[in-house]
Amino acid sequence: MTPPLFVAVAMPDRIAARLAAVAGGVPGARWAPAGNMHVTLRYLGELDGTLADDVRVGLAAVEADPFALAIDGVGRFGSRGDTHALYAGLRPGEPLKRLRDKIEIRLQRLGVKADERKYRPHVTLARPRRAQMGHVGRFLESNGLLATPPFPVESFALYESIRGREGAVYREIERYPLKGGNGGRDTS
Repeated sequence: MTPPLFVAVAMPDRIAARLAAVAGGVPGARWAPAGNMHVTLRYLGELDGTLADDVRVGLAAVEADPFALAIDGVGRFGSRGDTHALYAGLRPGEPLKRLRDKIEIRLQRLGVKADERKYRPHVTLARPRRAQMGHVGRFLESNGLLATPPFPVESFALYESIRGREGAVYREIERYPLKGGNGGRDTS
């Protein structure tokens, strides 16, 4: 079995640095380092070696045009009294959804089980541990207007997550350029 795998769009260094700069104010939270910031397109988990190789090669068949993304606000995942993650939101965009859908179709054709969770694009900023809602509320309020100019997305990548004492380190396995030129047809 492989370490956990996922498909994602990496944040440009200047955007990741801007997001890392908002870290703080929530005691006990594990803040994501700038180098780990990304938009997950599909979490795969652990795959057997053959399927992992098929995925690595097969994702090259996904064609999509380059597009732009922009950070737009912050939010939280969790139940009413418990926050599992703090995140930076993304300005809604159809190109990201189309790319994600093409990747999902391609993965299913390769034998990966369908993802049944609703897709909510975001950049994880922190994973709070037993955070008090007052701290979380203040973080959300003080960073609610967080926004960036649009930045280009010209590729996506397959990553592996390697667990360590200081948290996970994400290692890029393969990068796939967005080359487009398919007239909007789904070629996955």
